[in-house]
Amino acid sequence: MVVPELRAWRAARPRLARLARAARPRLVRAAQAAVRPAVGAAGSRLAKPMTWQYTAGAATAGLALAAGVVTAAGPWDSSGQRTAERDRAAALGRTGGADHDHRTGMPDPSRTSDASGSGSDGGAKPAPSAVPVLVGLGGAGDPARPASDVSAVAAALDPLLRDSALGTHHAAAVLDVTSGERLYGQSAGDPLVPASTTKIATAVAALSALGSDHRLTTRAALEPGTGKLVLIGGGDPTLTARKDAANLASLRTLATDTAIALTKRGVTEVTLSHDTTLYAGPLLHPIGVNDNLAPVSALMTDEARTDGSTSGPAPRVADPAADAARAFADLLSGHGIRTTVAGPAKASGRAETVATVSSPPLSSLVERMLTNSDNDIAEALARQTAAATGGRPDFDGGAAAIAAQLRELGLPLAGADFHDGSGLNRADRLTADLLTALLAKAADPADPGLRPVLTGLPVAGFTGTLTSRYADGAAGLVRAKTGTLTGVNTLAGTVVARNGHLLAFAFLAENTTGPEAAQSALDHAVTTLATCACD
Repeated sequence: MVVPELRAWRAARPRLARLARAARPRLVRAAQAAVRPAVGAAGSRLAKPMTWQYTAGAATAGLALAAGVVTAAGPWDSSGQRTAERDRAAALGRTGGADHDHRTGMPDPSRTSDASGSGSDGGAKPAPSAVPVLVGLGGAGDPARPASDVSAVAAALDPLLRDSALGTHHAAAVLDVTSGERLYGQSAGDPLVPASTTKIATAVAALSALGSDHRLTTRAALEPGTGKLVLIGGGDPTLTARKDAANLASLRTLATDTAIALTKRGVTEVTLSHDTTLYAGPLLHPIGVNDNLAPVSALMTDEARTDGSTSGPAPRVADPAADAARAFADLLSGHGIRTTVAGPAKASGRAETVATVSSPPLSSLVERMLTNSDNDIAEALARQTAAATGGRPDFDGGAAAIAAQLRELGLPLAGADFHDGSGLNRADRLTADLLTALLAKAADPADPGLRPVLTGLPVAGFTGTLTSRYADGAAGLVRAKTGTLTGVNTLAGTVVARNGHLLAFAFLAENTTGPEAAQSALDHAVTTLATCACD
């Protein structure tokens, strides 16, 4: 799968390449000055090392530098670009990561999280741009250059992971994706609560089962000779009723096209039902009513939000499908179709589809899910994975389908236990070994359809749930998925080491003393990976 590039990015690409080449030596020198070389105990290798080369064509979408302003290209955004510098400036005054155990009073995780990560001894300077990420995605990693020294990595990370802020039980793994060598492991096979890093697994499973070009389609179907119209949910939580639909599927467009089709048939009055039978099981997650997740329905608009927000915690309507049907009826009435709302009903096999709208491709939904830590998309993708593989599309079926897909991909599932797609369930268990293997799999040239797992990861100091973290550390150097529950802090992602090798890392901590202190400790560890003189 090739992620489309923007015209502006294509036009600016030669200049960006020159900027990247010019800036990289300065950044390396700054990193050398900020971090003391580390030496120490020996590490270990994977029992069966595998090599994943991270190539230039592997990830087209990511950070883009245009006219001196760092922006993040992402096809899910309304304009095709996320203005990362502007978002970062707006978020600098905010602190704290999203605690998904709380229902209200929480920061928007797409715009805020803990601003910490001071870097190594002496304080690493904030990166002036995301050039190192660009260079890494552009294929700067050179397999011929020496890999990091495992003993030096251990000496650098061991003292940092003894920080009391990381609680009583934590695990870590670092994998050199370029060489396939494991550089670090501490309780890496222990299953711990993963929180939202579960979404990495959900993304890999959904992309492998459905394909990166798959779209979720909402339909309007007419029962012949009855005047009965059925709004059929396709499981798209991003279906929008807003006037500005951007690149999302629009309920307004569906109503317009439906009214035109009905008028052509001479139908001016309908009874509207809604069909949510694509999904099964309970609507409510085991955590109950919660601002972090709407009732999981095959039919909803704008993730059932009631406050006009587009990401993060928000109050939700109790019955998303009924709410969407009422909005659709109002829109039809505005086009001259008299509409009576009748409630839920399954469309018959004879029902004739009169209009459809489709979501952005799955690659885009995955990027949006990971960048914003979007629980609604995560649970939808778990059910879609189940439906595509013959499973029951409910919480249990989605969890089972994720595990089955990962097993089919040959990933190390020992100790893993899935109970949802979002990571909100405290019964979920993942290992640091599995998380790093998932990231390495997403970088494998043999699986280009999994690349959105990497391109969707928030960029430190610039996008998504890492917007206001790494303000004093490796801003622009790190891509990572965050995870936060009360007493649980996790971080898993990628970083380009000083030797140009791409590293996958995973850190999981339980019984943490507080989210801000734990986030700071994790950020410090990852900053050390980015700037360590460990080669």
